[in-house]
Amino acid sequence: MKRILIIGSGSYIGTSVEWYLARYNAELGKEEYRIDTLSQRDETWETYNFAPYDTIFDVTGIAHVDVDKVSEDTKELYQRINCEWAAAAARKAKRQGVPQFIYMSSVIVYGDSAPLGQKKHITEETPAAPANFYGESKLRAEQKLSELSDQAFHVALIRSPFVYGPNCRGNYPLLARMAEKTSVFPKIENERSMIYVENLAEFLRMLIDSGKGGLFFPQNGEYTTTARMVQLIGAAREKKIQLWNALNPLVKLAARVPGRVGKMANKAFGSLTIDQELSKRDFKGYQIYSLEESIRKTERAWK
Repeated sequence: MKRILIIGSGSYIGTSVEWYLARYNAELGKEEYRIDTLSQRDETWETYNFAPYDTIFDVTGIAHVDVDKVSEDTKELYQRINCEWAAAAARKAKRQGVPQFIYMSSVIVYGDSAPLGQKKHITEETPAAPANFYGESKLRAEQKLSELSDQAFHVALIRSPFVYGPNCRGNYPLLARMAEKTSVFPKIENERSMIYVENLAEFLRMLIDSGKGGLFFPQNGEYTTTARMVQLIGAAREKKIQLWNALNPLVKLAARVPGRVGKMANKAFGSLTIDQELSKRDFKGYQIYSLEESIRKTERAWK
């Protein structure tokens, strides 16, 4: 049996992984994984005993907001929660003999997606290049954690792309609102790496079993486009959405507008992919659900 402590009580990914492993136990008919959760929001975590655990999975963090208009205090808060808290938890885990520490980082350490009409493809040679303080806080955490890694303390860093699934927050609800409100959508041929939360949970289960450390890039087995996502969400809601090339010039025009409008257009229709070989070099078989299946499962959960 593996004992796992999830640091980040109430987080979307942490809660989803806890649910997934509990279901795995039930299907197996025995407790293969015992999961506890802990918050760093108060000081009680500092006296919590990490020693009984095989793995600490740290998902504590603040997701990015509008990075253009924030105070220095906000930037310091991101640094403290996304970086300093993770480093403090890892030091405690190492001191108390935990063999594996998994940190939920993000592909955001490579900066923003490529603007409309361009490509951004992450390979093993691609250098990290954060575009803002959010990405910087994640990269600094990775650096601090990597310094702690040794033969007895394995640090696993997860550079995940966009995560979606039932009850998720962020970009997916925005796409769902688009699918609800429109019957036509621009047919922009961008490319995005994404990962369905159950595919991620299965990847993490395999990683926990292995006890490995290193740099990992889990993602779905296929890339997608913004248009395809909206169309699949519509289909799951029994609504047909047509993709029109005729709308593309409007999107391209919006992408050239200075300020917020252009930024939103480029974010929605930009490209960012991770090389599939990076995602399969360590573990295979975790990409259980296809894009279409995962959208159907997500939408069923929201009905």
